[in-house]
Amino acid sequence: MTASETAPKAATPIVVLTSLEVHFPIYGSMLDFIRRRPRGVVRAVDGIDLTLMQGEVLALVGESGSGKTTTGRVIVKLTKQTTGRIDFEGTDVSRLWSQKELRGYRRRVQLIFQDPYETLDPKQTIRAFVAEPLEVNGIGTAERRDAKVLAALESAGLSPAADFASRFPHELSGGQRQRVVIAGALVMDPEVIVADEPVSMLDVSIRTELLRLMLDLRVERGLTYLFITHDLSLAWVIADRIAVMYLGKILEIGPAEAVIRTPRNPYTKALVSVAPSPVPPDAGTRARRTILVGETPDAAHIPTGCRFHPRCPVAFDRCTVEEPPLFDLGGGQSAACWLVEKDQLPVLQPAAAGTLDVSPSVASRPPSASKTSSGQVAGSSPVISVALKMP
Repeated sequence: MTASETAPKAATPIVVLTSLEVHFPIYGSMLDFIRRRPRGVVRAVDGIDLTLMQGEVLALVGESGSGKTTTGRVIVKLTKQTTGRIDFEGTDVSRLWSQKELRGYRRRVQLIFQDPYETLDPKQTIRAFVAEPLEVNGIGTAERRDAKVLAALESAGLSPAADFASRFPHELSGGQRQRVVIAGALVMDPEVIVADEPVSMLDVSIRTELLRLMLDLRVERGLTYLFITHDLSLAWVIADRIAVMYLGKILEIGPAEAVIRTPRNPYTKALVSVAPSPVPPDAGTRARRTILVGETPDAAHIPTGCRFHPRCPVAFDRCTVEEPPLFDLGGGQSAACWLVEKDQLPVLQPAAAGTLDVSPSVASRPPSASKTSSGQVAGSSPVISVALKMP
């Protein structure tokens, strides 16, 4: 089965972010807060352009504090952007904040939170949790709502749904709780789902089941996913495209295969080099890794020039004073680095002791790797990829 047979066509933009910025004020004291006199701002998202195509899975990858979760919250209208435009199916929804307008929008754009333990109300039954958005939006009769709740639970893999509907969260396992959260999103029949680290709190075997469920639902319901994760190998398995964020900026974006096999930004190269690979190095050799030095800079004090230059092993003078744009590298891949402007990003030899190696990643998919249920090639994480292979 080919990718074109299993996945919806990703040709039409459904969500478009243009020059998006989200800045949070910093107040030094309560008096500063009362007077609305911030002493600075945290530039969580600092001017990004991002297009989510209909039917695709776009993975947004980055370290903690990179701004990926804030980007997702802006899309579902839980966080207000400072500047920038948000288009949904060609309509500007940037200033859409009234209760009536948000109800209609959120029926079509849903969010899966990271922590099912915090998402579920311990005093609510599963039926009450899943039915709540239907009741708030006044959708259907009581009988119709109950039928939709049971159908959503079945779609999320909780079968028989009637047995789970009357339970409370403490009676479920972690994987079952996350399935309930997925059912809570599915019950509204959305078109776009922002999944914020949806499997990060689960063990590997449960992750595999839920990832396959999400891929199957994508095909069955024609869903579009923004999949937020810090795990590059996981993004490789599930995504059509990968966008790499760092300190509020997108440093590289492109087809998942291209970003993993031929990363062009030094930050992406470093992430790929330490990602798990099912292909062991040759006998007698060691896989080369790029270990970044230092912590991610504070988003309230972003360095001048390229924001990655304090940790970049190939930075030069221009990097410290001028921020690079995203250069189009062809094939849908773009990277923000001055060294790719004229295809000058160096490939260094194995590093000497005490230095960093920025050679291309040794991670590669095995030639015999099979397709996942979404048409993606499996192979980045040995356990997950094996379980996601087509039967």
